[in-house]
Amino acid sequence: MTKILMVCLGNICRSPLAEGILKSKLTSDSFFVDSAGTGDYHIGKNPDSRSIAIARKHGLDISNLKGRQFNVSDFDKFDIIYVMDESNYRNVLLLARNEQDKAKVKFILNEIHPNQNYNVPDPYFGGNDGFENVYHMLDEACSVIATRLQN
Repeated sequence: MTKILMVCLGNICRSPLAEGILKSKLTSDSFFVDSAGTGDYHIGKNPDSRSIAIARKHGLDISNLKGRQFNVSDFDKFDIIYVMDESNYRNVLLLARNEQDKAKVKFILNEIHPNQNYNVPDPYFGGNDGFENVYHMLDEACSVIATRLQN
């Protein structure tokens, strides 16, 4: 089974969306997808209501997800760790114990823009358009990820 982790700052906007999107594109018998945040602000909380609404608009239910913080043991549990932005990348790498851990960490948008290290903008302080834009970015990246993983 291939295990993929999506990581953002608080685990209430971008990473739960990415988790829900990728789960919808993969079979649960061969793939496990989860999400986490680098910060501890929203542990045990549901995703932001705007993330839940945008997911629902696109036929996904992420309302049951609960925020959790990324920790060192995630390097052992997951094969691939996708981060949403440069800050998440730095924070995850700070916990890496070796080169093997570091090699698992990737910018999610590099799947559609190779080696560019583009950030998925954090929509938290913006309006609903930001959540819609983030959804489409993540959906495109997750489609590429799913196709690659299944081939």
